[in-house]
Amino acid sequence: MTGNEKLAHVSLPVEGMTCAACVAKVEKVLKNLSGVQEVQVNLLSGKASVAYASDQAAVPQMVKAIQEIGYEVPEEEILLTVRGMTCAACVAKVEKAVKGLPGVTSVVVNLPAESAKVRFYPGAADKTKIKKEINALGYEASEKLSGQEALDKEKEARHRELKYQARNMWIAWPLALLVMAGMFRDMWILPYFVPKFLGNVYVLWALTTPIAFIPGWQFFKHSWNGLKRGATDMNLLYATGIGAAYIIATINTFWPNAGFGGRGATFFESAALLTAFIVLGRYLEALTRGRTSEAIRKLMSLQAKTARVIRNGEEVEIAADEVEIGDIVVVRPGESIPVDGEVTEGYSAVDEAMITGESMPVEKRPGSQVTGATINKTGSFKFKATRVGSETALAQIIKMVEDAQASKAPIQKLADFVAGHFIAGVHVLALIVFFFWFFIGYASFFSPTSQFILSPYSLAQVGVFGFALLLSVTTLIISCPCALGLATPSAIMAGTGKGAENGILFKGADAVEASSKLNAVVFDKTGTLTKGEPSVTDVYVTSGFTRNNVLRLAAMAEKRSEHPLGEAIVRGAKEESLELEDTTEFEAIPGHGIQAAYQNQIILLGNRRLMQQQNIDIGDLSAKMEQLENEGKTAMLMAVDGKAAGIIAVADTLKENAKVAVERLQKMGVQVAMITGDNRRTAEAIAKQVGIKTVMAEVLPQDKAAEVKKLQEKGLKVAMVGDGINDAPALAQAEVGIAIGSGTDVAKETGDIILIKDDIRDVVGALEIGRATMRKIKQNLIWAFVYNVTGIPLAAGILYPITGLLVSPELASFFMALSSVSVTMNTLLLKRFRPYFRKEQEQSGVRPLHRPQPAR
Repeated sequence: MTGNEKLAHVSLPVEGMTCAACVAKVEKVLKNLSGVQEVQVNLLSGKASVAYASDQAAVPQMVKAIQEIGYEVPEEEILLTVRGMTCAACVAKVEKAVKGLPGVTSVVVNLPAESAKVRFYPGAADKTKIKKEINALGYEASEKLSGQEALDKEKEARHRELKYQARNMWIAWPLALLVMAGMFRDMWILPYFVPKFLGNVYVLWALTTPIAFIPGWQFFKHSWNGLKRGATDMNLLYATGIGAAYIIATINTFWPNAGFGGRGATFFESAALLTAFIVLGRYLEALTRGRTSEAIRKLMSLQAKTARVIRNGEEVEIAADEVEIGDIVVVRPGESIPVDGEVTEGYSAVDEAMITGESMPVEKRPGSQVTGATINKTGSFKFKATRVGSETALAQIIKMVEDAQASKAPIQKLADFVAGHFIAGVHVLALIVFFFWFFIGYASFFSPTSQFILSPYSLAQVGVFGFALLLSVTTLIISCPCALGLATPSAIMAGTGKGAENGILFKGADAVEASSKLNAVVFDKTGTLTKGEPSVTDVYVTSGFTRNNVLRLAAMAEKRSEHPLGEAIVRGAKEESLELEDTTEFEAIPGHGIQAAYQNQIILLGNRRLMQQQNIDIGDLSAKMEQLENEGKTAMLMAVDGKAAGIIAVADTLKENAKVAVERLQKMGVQVAMITGDNRRTAEAIAKQVGIKTVMAEVLPQDKAAEVKKLQEKGLKVAMVGDGINDAPALAQAEVGIAIGSGTDVAKETGDIILIKDDIRDVVGALEIGRATMRKIKQNLIWAFVYNVTGIPLAAGILYPITGLLVSPELASFFMALSSVSVTMNTLLLKRFRPYFRKEQEQSGVRPLHRPQPAR
């Protein structure tokens, strides 16, 4: 290395160093890298400062070297709002520029969301440098805000863009219509209405110039900013098309003998209408693009702005973001709940539709959980704040949806590749079109009677140069990578937003795509298909005893027991409002059951061995007991004063919608299986109730992933549905992991899809939303590809030798504006989509009953 070469400097954070030996180790490995000139590692600050020749060494090499000796270089992530992007080429331009910065490891730019998620090594890159790089391209980058501030900022930016493009339209369209009237003056009946002076080329130049340099200036400005950094986007297509038409028309106006077609080739209406149509497209895009993320903005707008808390024994009103964990919050009827918490006093019904998508209010009493942004409907209550700020369920949901919308689906790779090379390719093609028609095509195929569609020109007047130029400009203008760039991200935004509306959270765009391909779903049994806690299912009595009497005595005997089956019996008696008194004696008989005494009655409750030990004849109860056990239930015999009284059966009961969800999945062509650690007889009894034929029983938690893998080896695309904790390995192994019934702990769950409600039917909803979203993506991509594949050759004049007709630049600009708007409009149809069960409820008017979960 010569002394004239400039050194680059980075300061990398290094985790895991504990002593001077660690410092020496890191310094040594970095100094051994080619191009590294100086290394200083500081143990206390945990940083490695490196001076290196940027043409010989790079940050990724340094990071890899540090990691190979057992230390870590942590990454940082920043989410930016990027204003001013208009097409897929803008996305590619931003990604390319930011990826080129030393220390940046990944960049994901989303066009409809106007966001950029950047991961980088702090010290090698920083937020300011990243924002500066994007701003230098002509865009406006700022850190993405959260909460109401973000909502206000987004609304303000959207309003500013709409206002700006509306102003451009008010300039472009009236003047463009005058230009068009002047250019078409000699056609049809227009000479009777359009004054002659309007057809004067100097007047047309005077009318067109403000259009090109006021509404059209944005295209020239953005093109120049990109070209300075070696990047291209749609603005270059616009600037080239408008600029070529305007410049040639200007030359032919003031210097008609310059050899560019003369006065017959003054394309002022092309420049004017190109600008007007493109500005119209920009306005419509700004108007429609923001609607794809309406769901997230609705959620954000639900956040309460104030809260009423008890401080020093008094009720005071404070800002919602000032509530602290442990505060007692007071909520009155009709008010929005400011943060998450647990009810301590009072009773009410709360509308949770904005979080779960469920329209029926949910009862709340002491011990019940409440979620911020839900609406208190009837009574007043107090609750203790348990989650505030970014920890609330709503904040977690918003972050998860934002992250999903900022990610990219695998299907987008092709569109990104095409869009990234599109602009340069179209310019090359436009040159080829010009040279072909100038040197070969005009002489071979030109006919004086042929014409442009929607154009005032007699092609005989424009000459060979004007003819070739118009075809070249038309080719530039009709091409539209915008449609390609919007096809996938706009649908992902709409799909993830639709999921959030229904209490279904997709963690990323890849989860949406993967869910659409699923053909097998594996349900965990306990806590997923079933309620996860035993309940009394059957009470069978012998003569001389009543059902209530047997259940009451059994519950009284079990009151002092800590066994889960005993707790289920006590809970079952309380649900039926039976009065439970205390027993005078209680004895647990290990492996057999219990014995208790009440008002001189001896109560026995247990298995067959207990009855045999006490010489009690159970008679016909044996057959009934065997029947219940074959149904997967745990049956307990009961005797009072030495006489068999009956059987109480307890089982983990199915969730109310499990069967209909399984049936719907099977109708969708999805294979359904169940996996559990329970014994086969119990497992098959449960599976039979819901209609599942494939049962994997007696499977240990650590072996569930292997069972999922076996299904995948058969060629199935598998979703695993579980609680997100015990089933983590299986959730990770499956193509899609679905964590169900996560409640307010959405951020803590594993899995690719989180279902907020404890409702099995949302598994069906997740698959339906995934499939609907992918249908939209495919429709959008097919439309975008078909449009460009057919539109560009037509504009280049491929059919001219046969039909004698050509697409004019004006018509091309209209099609171009229409193509990207049509993709967005098609995506917005997802707003009308309803999952099957939601649609069924709305049509029938029947809504599921919601009961509060018992306090734990």
